[in-house]
Amino acid sequence: MARWLTALAALNGLLAVGLGAFGAHAIADPQAKAWIATAAQFQLPHAAAVLALLAWRPGWRVAPWLLAVGALLFAGALQVMGLGGPRWLGMVAPVGGTLMVLGWGAVLLGALRGR
Repeated sequence: MARWLTALAALNGLLAVGLGAFGAHAIADPQAKAWIATAAQFQLPHAAAVLALLAWRPGWRVAPWLLAVGALLFAGALQVMGLGGPRWLGMVAPVGGTLMVLGWGAVLLGALRGR
């Protein structure tokens, strides 16, 4: 399980840095550039958070999965739209955002419960 979460965190980090740099240097459209920048702004810290949770609380399973999948859905929808994909993908971003919020809620509950 940790191997898959680590891979998903690494994918989030790779996409955040790679597409963030591409968007900053190769995309001219201001809206597309903003989508790519917002994606990277959220995706990279969530990738790091997943890795930190795996190291700090290896037994925690729900929070890292929510954060990793949420970041991928949220940022992925924005990145695809920024690269010219269909705008209906904008409906996927709130699903990812909700998963990230739930992931942080799970971290909060776990910390308060001392687990």
